[in-house]
Amino acid sequence: MSEDHLLEGMDEFLPLREVVFKTLRRGILTGELKPGERLMEIHLANRLGVSRTPIREAIRKLELEGLVTMIPRRGAEVANITEKSLRDVLEVRKVLETLAIELACDRIEPEEILTLRDKLKEFEAAVRSKDVSAIASADVAFHNVIVEASKNDRLSQLVSNLGEQMYRYRFEYIKDFSKHDQILREHTMMVNSIINKEKKVASDTVRTHIDNQEEAVMRNIRKEAMEAR
Repeated sequence: MSEDHLLEGMDEFLPLREVVFKTLRRGILTGELKPGERLMEIHLANRLGVSRTPIREAIRKLELEGLVTMIPRRGAEVANITEKSLRDVLEVRKVLETLAIELACDRIEPEEILTLRDKLKEFEAAVRSKDVSAIASADVAFHNVIVEASKNDRLSQLVSNLGEQMYRYRFEYIKDFSKHDQILREHTMMVNSIINKEKKVASDTVRTHIDNQEEAVMRNIRKEAMEAR
């Protein structure tokens, strides 16, 4: 991972420990820090120009999020993307987002429909740009509008709590450029089903959307496992 990428986007107004945490987390979520890569405190401290204390604190928080694993006699490593971790996260995501879109069909307000259409256009523009980070961010923004349109604060909180884990698998999926047109079609179907208040079409589309993500990422996990043998 290059030093420029590691330092990019740092917020000078955040406490140093938060800057270090967010920087390392972004590196893991975007794949710049690879699964299985060792996180050596001295090396990272030198890279970031900080002491080992905020590095150690950041690694501890990343472990709690499931993004880092502590290995006996080896130390901290970026957690591998496993079939079980993928399945666990996406099973929960599917339940939450199915509920969200069904509630949105009943509760979305006219201005939110306009926002949702805008987010769909932004996603389409991001796809055309072929910037994976921009596509992932636009995807998050699109789905967040639907969750917020559910008008259920607890549901929004649960989706937010799962957000970092979902983002990692979202990024893995979006890296496959061959899937972008399919994702765009599914997003369009979601918008139309919400506008037309077609709950079954909406929920079926969300489930298919997430199943397609799971299938694609699972295939990549198995392929990488085979290549590593």
